[in-house]
Amino acid sequence: MFDIVLSNGKIVDGTGAPAYQADIGIEGGRIKAIGDLSGAEAGEKIDVGGLCVAPGFIDIHTHSDAILLADGRADSQVCQGVTSEVMGQCGFSFAPVTDAKRMEALMPGRIPGVNVVWETFDGYLEHLGSHDLGVNVLGMLGHGTIHGAVLGDEMRSSTDDERAKMVRYVEQAMEEGAWGLSTGLEYWPGIGATTPELAELCSPVAKYDRLHASHVRNRDIFYDLAFGEVMAIGRVTGVRTQISHIQPKYGRPTHAMKHTIEMIEHFREIGVDVACDVIPHEWSHTSLVAVLPSWARDGGAQALLRRLKDPATRERMKVNPGQMWRLVTDEKWDRIILYHVVKNRDLIGLTVEEIGKRRGKDPFDAIMDILVEEGDDLLQAHWTSLNFDEDDLRMILKRPYCGVMSDTYALTPGGPTGDIIGSLAGYGWAARFLEHYVREVGLMSLEEGIRRLTLLPASRVGLKDRGVLRAGAYADITVFDLDQVAFKCTVEEPRVHPDGIVHVMANGEFGFRDGERTNVCAGKVLRAA
Repeated sequence: MFDIVLSNGKIVDGTGAPAYQADIGIEGGRIKAIGDLSGAEAGEKIDVGGLCVAPGFIDIHTHSDAILLADGRADSQVCQGVTSEVMGQCGFSFAPVTDAKRMEALMPGRIPGVNVVWETFDGYLEHLGSHDLGVNVLGMLGHGTIHGAVLGDEMRSSTDDERAKMVRYVEQAMEEGAWGLSTGLEYWPGIGATTPELAELCSPVAKYDRLHASHVRNRDIFYDLAFGEVMAIGRVTGVRTQISHIQPKYGRPTHAMKHTIEMIEHFREIGVDVACDVIPHEWSHTSLVAVLPSWARDGGAQALLRRLKDPATRERMKVNPGQMWRLVTDEKWDRIILYHVVKNRDLIGLTVEEIGKRRGKDPFDAIMDILVEEGDDLLQAHWTSLNFDEDDLRMILKRPYCGVMSDTYALTPGGPTGDIIGSLAGYGWAARFLEHYVREVGLMSLEEGIRRLTLLPASRVGLKDRGVLRAGAYADITVFDLDQVAFKCTVEEPRVHPDGIVHVMANGEFGFRDGERTNVCAGKVLRAA
């Protein structure tokens, strides 16, 4: 007797093995049997003939840590087949906390009604687990967060005593269920961390056999130094290493992706456990303040505001040898679009070139004016750009160790997070990958494409019994029509769910059924053992 039987489906089990036709029997939130179950009794039998039945998709890189506290439904993920996501990336998590007001000021969109009432990583996970969740969530510990817990907003290297405190925070979070440590080395304060400091912090991560996921220091002119640094940390410490959103950016040498692949495969040959992931489109997104020199952020948001209001200091800010977007250095303002601000909503969707013309100002000055006008919300201002190269994406996606992710938030239209946008593909990154790279371009088979979305990310973070269809695994399942899967998001309309997804089940319950979101939120907070 099963609770549910999915009948006659094309089983794509997540391992990369050839698809086959079978039934799946589900009981108590897990898969009990796969095979011919035509004679079995079930509370409900659902015919999925002609459809692909796959493990629920796993998003290995998101920033939903605070978003899900405001609205845990996560419709943007559920409606495209995602059943689990890994948060706390790019060096920023929402625990540990030593200054609640400072942490609340960093929340995306300054979400109303979300108050920091926890201190430890365990406390954060407990608090998150008290909310209804549309997806399973796994938390990474952010290096920038533990830097802030020890040094506050000071922009400097840590002392021996301070690093010892940071190491204790790492060990405590690993004990409390963090799946690893993330670093954001192109952002403040990660940009100020030395390689030896990072190695010291990664050593306990390796001891617990957890993952180091890194947003590296540079992906254009110094790409080889940046990628080499995190792989060298993996070699020295033995930590499992994940290079986040690996694709090189505008300004990189044309050979950068090819050379990076050669570097990865050399490190893999000598025994370093290194892999990577990509955003499956050409758009790159970040905060407006991220393109300012690191010294501009020293002392926090109010200190930055004061500097922005001083004409001489503002001119100094325009000269940034460590610029993270060479598009800014080369004034390619027509390739950069404003997509999230609080006080200047009428400018959302315009290129920076158009904003400059509208205001009759140099585009960079117009952006700095906007930051001043945003006031306390200036850290929430974000933009997106055509920064990546399609040929680079195709090149790295051909490597079997490259996964796919969103680098965004789990959002729900109409709720308290409905006006927030984290990425132009936030509502359809998985569909974009399946439609474009699997079905249209044919970079890989369907079976391999599903492996990249399921068992590969599960194995990278160490997640057991998910990301695969087999007896005993949790019933996280996505049913879709490959011929109908279609990415629908545009710059003008970024909040559009994809076509082709039919059913989505997390822990044996339908969060999405017959092409519609249900009221069920069966996701759980998952801790590393």
